[in-house]
Amino acid sequence: MKRAIFPGSFDPITLGHYDIIKRGIKLFDEVVIAIGVNSQKKYMFSLEERKRFIEETFENQPKVKVVTYKGLTIDFCKEIHAQFILRGLRNPADFEFEKAIAHTNRKLSKIETVFLLTAARTSYISSSIVRDVIRHDGDYTVLVPDSVRVKD
Repeated sequence: MKRAIFPGSFDPITLGHYDIIKRGIKLFDEVVIAIGVNSQKKYMFSLEERKRFIEETFENQPKVKVVTYKGLTIDFCKEIHAQFILRGLRNPADFEFEKAIAHTNRKLSKIETVFLLTAARTSYISSSIVRDVIRHDGDYTVLVPDSVRVKD
């Protein structure tokens, strides 16, 4: 089985993430969306909310699993027998950052990183932009899957 993890904080999941996951499903037998837990980080949405947003978004997709994890991504890959890490690239800055991580991960393990370019229609979207739109009462719904709902 070709299993890939798609790690991130997903605070919240965006249409850019959605695009990468939907395309990843075509490449792998299973895509594990792995929500990293970092107690040092301040999140807008709780871990439970972020997990629920993703589960609801992919509830009819049997090839997608949603889990949480702590620690190094490559250690988690080994734990669940994932051979690949799936990452999306929006721009050259993303590539430079992700390239360094991918080289490090390959040096420390046999796990390969697979990069997909985001679709042009979603390449400008980031979770931090979505959070900013939400904070300023903008229409965030055009940037995220329908499952993402902000409490009023």
